[in-house]
Amino acid sequence: MGHAHHHHRHHDDSAYSRINLSFALAVGANLLFTLIEGSYAIFANSMGLLADAGHNLGDVLGLLLAWGASWLMTKPSKDRYSYGYKRSSVLASLFNSFLLVATSAIIAYESIVKLIHPGEIQESIIIVVAAIGIVINASTAMLFAKNNKSDLNIRGAFLHLMADALLSFGVLVTGIVVYYTGWMRLDPLIGLVIVAVIVIGTWDLLRQSLSLLLDAAPKHIAPEKVSAFLSALPGVSAIHDLHIWGLSTREVALTAHLVMPKEGLSDAEFHHINHQLLDEFHIQHVTLQIEKGDDGPPCTQDGTC
Repeated sequence: MGHAHHHHRHHDDSAYSRINLSFALAVGANLLFTLIEGSYAIFANSMGLLADAGHNLGDVLGLLLAWGASWLMTKPSKDRYSYGYKRSSVLASLFNSFLLVATSAIIAYESIVKLIHPGEIQESIIIVVAAIGIVINASTAMLFAKNNKSDLNIRGAFLHLMADALLSFGVLVTGIVVYYTGWMRLDPLIGLVIVAVIVIGTWDLLRQSLSLLLDAAPKHIAPEKVSAFLSALPGVSAIHDLHIWGLSTREVALTAHLVMPKEGLSDAEFHHINHQLLDEFHIQHVTLQIEKGDDGPPCTQDGTC
């Protein structure tokens, strides 16, 4: 049986330090701006600005969850937690999705009320605050640009901050249009548009988070290609009990039984296969069980695996 983990301690420490700094800057900047934006939204009587502030608050909480999960992923494994706390990043991503949906429901309700009973708004305040929001959200989103492809948890933070920048731009345009036209109902309409954008953007994050929680193969991995790769290895006549799942939003595990009637694998061959799986499929934790196949699959769960 072969079992391999691919660890790059110095590289990981440096990467985690950069990620932690990114989270600290993003949380601090966005929390301060959210408090300012919310206060001015109430003063300006703007649902568009208040909706954006509510979304920003949800993102701050989401960033805190993602930050905590990212930190837990660095903690070592223990007797009862043999994989450490890597799964916490999946839970953070899932909770972040639910939080955004709940925030959207509240914003939608308030926008509908304001659409039925429109009121005066302070357009100049909306324009200035929204412009500041574009700068802050876009700048903090760039802090996560490098790692957003390889980690669903980081990707959620990046996408939400970029969405905030776009939504702030929408609020800015609304303030300008209302300033020149006086059409007050445009403000709550933009609030509803923001809700739609949030829900659409959250759907993929929610779907992927649920998939990872149910031990589905991560989106970037095609199980049939992994199966074909293992089946094509020299000496392998069949494979079974192939399982691929996400240990976290960043790491993937694989277990499989290889039927090799004539000979097994040397340590060097195990090492080569593990590196191929890492390089081609980004699978970090690999466990392979070698069988002769003389008396059928020895796995007691062969009927369900």
